[in-house]
Amino acid sequence: MGKPTGFIEFNRQDSSYTPVADRITHYNEFVVALNDDELKQQAARCMDCGIPYCHSGCPVNNLIPDWNDMVYKEGWQAAVAVLHSTNNFPEFTGRICPAPCETSCTLNIDDKPVTIKTIERSIVEKAWENGWIEPQIAAHKSGKRVAVVGSGPAGLACAQQLARAGHTVQVFEKQSKIGGLLRYGIPDFKLNKRIIDRRMAQMRTEGVIFHANTHIGVDIPARKLVDEFSAVVLTGGSEHPRDLPVAGREFNGIHFAMDFLRNNSRRVQDDCFPDSEFISATGKHVVVIGGGDTGSDCIGTSTRHGATSVTQIEIMPRPPEKENKGLTWPDWPNKMRTSSSQEEGCERMWSVVTKEFISDDEGNVKAVKCAKVEWNKDEEDNWKMTEVEGSEFELKADLVTLAMGFVHPVKEGMLEELKVELDGMGNVKGETEGVTAYKTSIDGIFSAGDMRRGQSLVVWAIREGRQCARAVDEYLMGSSELPR
Repeated sequence: MGKPTGFIEFNRQDSSYTPVADRITHYNEFVVALNDDELKQQAARCMDCGIPYCHSGCPVNNLIPDWNDMVYKEGWQAAVAVLHSTNNFPEFTGRICPAPCETSCTLNIDDKPVTIKTIERSIVEKAWENGWIEPQIAAHKSGKRVAVVGSGPAGLACAQQLARAGHTVQVFEKQSKIGGLLRYGIPDFKLNKRIIDRRMAQMRTEGVIFHANTHIGVDIPARKLVDEFSAVVLTGGSEHPRDLPVAGREFNGIHFAMDFLRNNSRRVQDDCFPDSEFISATGKHVVVIGGGDTGSDCIGTSTRHGATSVTQIEIMPRPPEKENKGLTWPDWPNKMRTSSSQEEGCERMWSVVTKEFISDDEGNVKAVKCAKVEWNKDEEDNWKMTEVEGSEFELKADLVTLAMGFVHPVKEGMLEELKVELDGMGNVKGETEGVTAYKTSIDGIFSAGDMRRGQSLVVWAIREGRQCARAVDEYLMGSSELPR
């Protein structure tokens, strides 16, 4: 630890955003980064806390105090080496991770955690700027071939690790460009896609072969991969969205959130997208159903389209403004959070249930019929929702996005063809520990990320991709030197 009194001397300072009036006119990133002197001060705030709970708060177990100390001492090149030792893509997590590490920081007891996420992003960006990130080409080839199905964070992390272990890796992606959720599910104003492209260039040099526009189970039989490759890894994500089966669901203008976001991302990225298929929020009253990150992304996108109004409704009650640290720290608390997209302008409503969609004479949605609900515990201490009598109301709606999460992977096609065993939630069944780690019910087939664990964070996908790569390497070679 470089400065034992840093957390006393320096106040928390985080990166900021450009003004709302400016940033909603484009789809570029809008973070205003800290300079090197400010970053050095923020890194100096990392205290000698004895037990660094940030390690366990971070799903990839980043060595946070180590690289904070290096940044304070201006050892940037050493810092990026330590950062990459646990995380293949810190430029992704440094942008879109909700930073559970900061929640677990000892200084968060006083609501002033170290700005870990900002420092992480700054380390890797300085490394790219200075040419310190180079391909890590395996010295020897194993002769083994591995197919990775899905190019999201789990698939990319798994593929890169396996290529560095000397295996020939081919990644198959059904969309027209590589990146999965990173490419099309996360708006460009949160993650510029050149960030993915430059990492792909490194991976190509390391030997990874990418196949876009290749839908396994549709364009190519899944069994063909099993027959032609030494191992197959399924990292296709959890893409089956949670629907809202209420009256009027079939009306025009009601879309799953990911369809809306993917549609917009393809247009922003000049991905040969026809105007006739574009889902526009311009001049419309938009209702976003679901209060999570995906709903927030729909808000930011609708605002940039020029929506007349944006309303976000959530069936759960409004979270408390501040958590009880004595009960929650160092775990992730339920508390009120406001995203940059929500700051740009929307009405947020809690404890609201959707009862019905209302249309005009041509079958286009024009309103959402809602009601207020209350949440109380029953005799068995379980939460129970009840509708508040006489609380019905309507919201104007020309466009509705359903952002209520995902229930499980898409089963039609690849999973049905392979007949891998599924768990009770409909995910590909597999453990994370022991000799069966990341193995499916079929020999030689592995699974990682949201396809195995269910809907989760990008940082958890990276963790699983790395761990799955080690499991595959052990399966192929009998042992592995890849990090656990």
